[in-house]
Order: sequence, then structure tokens, then C-alpha cells
Amino acid sequence: MLKVGLTGGIGAGKSEVSRLLVEHGAVLIDADRIAREVVAPGTPGLQAVVEAFGADILAPDGSLDRPRLGSIVFADPEKLAVLNSIVHPLVGARSRELEETAAPDAVVIHDVPLLTENGLAPFYDLVIVVDARPETQLDRLTRLRGMTEEDARARMAAQATREQRRAIADILIDNDVPLDALRERVEAVWDDLVRRARGTSAADRATE
Repeated sequence: MLKVGLTGGIGAGKSEVSRLLVEHGAVLIDADRIAREVVAPGTPGLQAVVEAFGADILAPDGSLDRPRLGSIVFADPEKLAVLNSIVHPLVGARSRELEETAAPDAVVIHDVPLLTENGLAPFYDLVIVVDARPETQLDRLTRLRGMTEEDARARMAAQATREQRRAIADILIDNDVPLDALRERVEAVWDDLVRRARGTSAADRATE
């Protein structure tokens, strides 16, 4: 099994890269999706978030009002740290459970938005960083996601810098390119990952 950490700044296009990798056969463990699951209504995770931030962060149906909570924590590093201290251990535990179900020669992609910020690079066999210029990120967030420029800039500022992400990259994928070029790059990366996974699986069998 090859454990790959996939990360990138908000708006860099990491989700598109993960989608393409899944098309090639990768096993995807999506930290964002798991983060939503662990704070679903009725979970201990949601109860802990309410205790930390108050019932005002709940929607009328009792679910987490993610945009409201986001507007609170992304403008205040201390509050963001509190939220992360609740959610990240729950996400980590669930991710490990899912990883254990993958085949021995699988390429397991851990899609982790805050991989750099939380110093998680050592937990993976290698790290892929999806990279884009800040102006590209800002354009995608405002034009495609409908964020205000102020909100988009606040979310970008709450993450690691572009330089910090690039510094931990074993593989860098430039996403300031047309989709066809991105597809070609991801295909080449996939071929490399498969070779590495087969080598890892063979080494594991040799030591059994």
C-alpha cells in the first residue's frame, strides 16, 4: 500500500486532481467529507462544537451551519485552533479505519486540506501538493464558489503560505493550466504512484 497525502490551498483545484486520481483507480479518503460526518447531527463531535461555540452555530434543522461557523473561525486563529482540536482527532481516527480496508497494493490518497498546517507530511509515504497562484485561487473562490473577496482572502490567509506547501511537496502539480494539460500531468503522476505502490507491496511481502 502506498499512502499519499494530497493537499493544496483553497481554490487551487485539489478536488479536481483527487477526482482524476480516483478515475485512474486510487482509493480516496477525503478528510473534508469525513469532517462533515463526524459533526453530523447526533454525534459527539457536533455536541463538542456546540459546547465550544454556542448553539448559534446550528441551523434550524439542528445541523451545523458551516458557513456561519466558518465566518467565525477563519477570522480568528485562536477559535480556528479550538475547532481543529475537536475535529482533527475524530477525522484521523476515521481515516485510519478506512485505510485499513484498502488492498495491500492500493494507492490510497488522503485528501487533507490542512496537511501542511498540521505537520502531517511525515505520516505519508509521499505528499502531492496541488499548486496555483494566489490570484488564481482568489478568482476561483469568488467567481466559482460565490465568496466575497473579503471572505476568500480571509480563508486563504488562515492557511499555510504557498511557499510552505511547496516546501513539503514530493510531487508538485501545477494547476494554473488548462484541464487537458492537468489530465496529462495527473496521468503521469498516477503511473509513478502505481510503480511505487507495487514496489512497496513487494517489499512488504519480502519481509513477511
